[in-house]
Amino acid sequence: MKSLFFLISFFFTIRGGHSKNLKYSIYEEQLVGSVVARLAEDVADVLSKLPNPSAIRFKAMQPGNPPLLLVQEDNGEITIGHKIDREQLCQKNLNCSIEFDVITLPTHHLQLFHVEVEVLDINDNAPHFSRSLIPIEISESAAVGTRIPLDSAFDPDVGENSLHTYSLSENEYFKIEVKTRTDGAKYAELIVVRELDRELQSSFELQLTASDMGVPQRFGSAILKISISDSNDNSPAFEQKSYVIQLPENSPVGTLLIDLNATDPDEGANGKVVYLFNNNVSPKITDTFRMDPEKGQLTLLRQVDYETTKSYEIDVQAQDMGPNSIPGHCKIIINVVDVNDNKPEININLMSTGKEIAYISESAPLDTFVALVRVNDKDSGLNGEILCKLHGHGQFKLQKTYENNYLILTNSTLDREKRSEYSLTVIAEDRGLPSLSTVKHFAVQISDENDNPPQFQTNRYEIVIVENNSPGAHITSVRATDPDQAENGQVTYVIPESFIQGSSITTYVTIDPSNGAIYALRAFDHEEVNQVIFTVQARDSGVPQLTTNATVVLTVVDENDNAPVIVTPTLHNSTAKISVPRDAESGYLITKIRATDRDSGMNSELSCAITSGNEYDIFIIDPRSCEIYTNMSMESFHFQDWELQVSVQDKGTPQRTTKALLKCHIIETPDAAGSTEATYVNQALMDVSMIIIFSLGAICAVLLIIMVIFATRCNREKKDNRSYNCRVAESTYQNHPKRPSRQIHKGDITLVPTMNGTLPIRSHHRSSPSPSPTLERGQMSSRQSNHSRQSLNSLMTISSNHVPDTFALELTHATPAVEVSQLLSMLHQGQYQPRPSFRGNKYSRSYRYALQDMDKFSLKDSGRGDSEAGDSDYDLGRDSPIDRLLGEGFGELFLMTDGHRIPPSKLC
Repeated sequence: MKSLFFLISFFFTIRGGHSKNLKYSIYEEQLVGSVVARLAEDVADVLSKLPNPSAIRFKAMQPGNPPLLLVQEDNGEITIGHKIDREQLCQKNLNCSIEFDVITLPTHHLQLFHVEVEVLDINDNAPHFSRSLIPIEISESAAVGTRIPLDSAFDPDVGENSLHTYSLSENEYFKIEVKTRTDGAKYAELIVVRELDRELQSSFELQLTASDMGVPQRFGSAILKISISDSNDNSPAFEQKSYVIQLPENSPVGTLLIDLNATDPDEGANGKVVYLFNNNVSPKITDTFRMDPEKGQLTLLRQVDYETTKSYEIDVQAQDMGPNSIPGHCKIIINVVDVNDNKPEININLMSTGKEIAYISESAPLDTFVALVRVNDKDSGLNGEILCKLHGHGQFKLQKTYENNYLILTNSTLDREKRSEYSLTVIAEDRGLPSLSTVKHFAVQISDENDNPPQFQTNRYEIVIVENNSPGAHITSVRATDPDQAENGQVTYVIPESFIQGSSITTYVTIDPSNGAIYALRAFDHEEVNQVIFTVQARDSGVPQLTTNATVVLTVVDENDNAPVIVTPTLHNSTAKISVPRDAESGYLITKIRATDRDSGMNSELSCAITSGNEYDIFIIDPRSCEIYTNMSMESFHFQDWELQVSVQDKGTPQRTTKALLKCHIIETPDAAGSTEATYVNQALMDVSMIIIFSLGAICAVLLIIMVIFATRCNREKKDNRSYNCRVAESTYQNHPKRPSRQIHKGDITLVPTMNGTLPIRSHHRSSPSPSPTLERGQMSSRQSNHSRQSLNSLMTISSNHVPDTFALELTHATPAVEVSQLLSMLHQGQYQPRPSFRGNKYSRSYRYALQDMDKFSLKDSGRGDSEAGDSDYDLGRDSPIDRLLGEGFGELFLMTDGHRIPPSKLC
């Protein structure tokens, strides 16, 4: 294959890339499949600057079907697709080329290459005449130098391969002269070079040969059959040898171009002139123009087109009607004048073939390639200058590349969900007068990308469901929409894994993935779970997959499905036993019903009532607090046992009730026991824990009072003038290394006065104290005999906290009389001094705290616990009131085992 190509390139910027103009040359008549060029190699310098050169593909944007040249997509190889005949493609035009554009794929790295392939001529056509035999008649009287135009030969090749010259076979009478018309065509004229004599030779047959300069050289020939006619003295003559006419191309049919006038001085038939085209004119002239043979008027038979033929050269002859006429010749040159009679042509090349629709993704960035536009105008000058515009939408723009070629690019980001199709209009307008324009429309469809996640109607769904629903019940439906198309907009629903009280959410609810319907998988129990919060996720089917979450808050509404449960009093077989004191007055609280209800709201609000057993209104109940009180004094109540039927009812719908049977038993109040005031409604109610605390406090108070009585009676028996000095051991105590130096004060010893040999009992009840009944001495003695040892031990325990450790040990194993004697002896000798108890960083006297409730009964208190010497009743040389009272108290308390009273002398 013989192939010639050369490369010329220039650059301009489009979206960060380049466009390149590539020119190649090939000879016509090449074999189909012959390689013209390889773009991948020729534009390697441009492709090397792209991110991934190996992935670049090529696409030809060329009109015509089928295309003469093919472009391989993978390597850009340009090959011949169909046989190329230059003469058929471009006729006689010197410049013949095939032009098209090639773009690179993908378009986000768009490179534009304009390819121009020039088709070179080969000498595949020989010159040929329209007639193989050309008859010519010449009068024998024709003067030497007479010229007769001959038929022209035609050679479709161009350049050196086209018609170059003519030659005539050798003879003595004629020769030819080769001339060139205004359109570049060559023709020959026959010239008489010697006088003719019909009588000597009446005819000639000469060979006219036309030849080109191609390689190999080609020839064409025709036979000139020249007839010599008898003489006709004068020939018609034109006023001019040639005429030039300017013919606008839009001239209508029938336009008179010229009115010829040829004269002949002869008379009669020899002077009558007729006009006709020379025999050598081409059929194109006879089809376009008409010559009136009698008038010599040349008129337009068919409209001319400047873009097709710019000029015509017509040979006209005038001939008289006489015998042996010698015609006269003239030449008419018609120049076609261009007018703006051609609208611009618009050719839009799209990526898609067969449709006037361009497809582009909504994710395409700015300056993405949409279409290639080429405009053309066959007119010349200003009539052929074109201004191209793009009308439609601001999302696209028109950018000129070279000459009359333009690119349509995106001018902004696109969103298919806002607009899926655009109608664009390309307008091409020339600059002629008047201006002509062409409008062409095409559509741009935006292809969908998965750029929108599904959207819920709200991001939080508040749903209410009544408990005890049936499994499988429909709860609600959620809906998400996705404006994308096809799979990108196909939404499915799932519930991501989560846990409610340790159980998977999939055990509570499920969702239909296709429509978002949510169903319950179990019967909900408000008392177990009153609120279920989970997430619903909507997913599309695009790539990449996009998701959106919504929160579903499922509130389980309570039903009144639980009856009240009585907690207190404790029931056995729905029965409880209640004790009521006989001396209970009206308003006495006999019990309080405590009940719970697992329901909530109104379903858990409880009220109590006595349903039976209270026909005489002996008891009343508070419906809200459920406290049952006596409505009368129990002393007037003549029954020992009584049964009350009580009910606890909630306020739900339907109401639920729990009943209990209270068996009330009247208990007698002991006479020896200190009476306790009845509890009335207006008093502060005490719970069980407070009753226990007060009971323990009362017991402790009784024990302390008993111990004080022992001490008082022992002190009363001490009237034998014995005295003791409690200060004797002060020095010893002060020198003790481990005890702080402190003297015993009389305020440290609490004396309790006796009333008829008994001690007052202090009541710790909240109500105002009432005096306790006075115990008889005999009763007191019997009680002392039962509690003396215990009380003495308590007193000795208190005392032992204030005596030396060794002496305390001795008191532990001594008899009561001995213990008291030893204790009082220590007081007289001054050996008894308070021993502080060390608690942290503080010293305290434990016995002081043990008897602090009895301080009000002291005989004398100076007001200061650390100064006895200043008191007026303090006398070191006489009996102390403390000694006297201790002696009397202890003397009466301790008796011998045979019932005799121990003398005070033995106690102290």
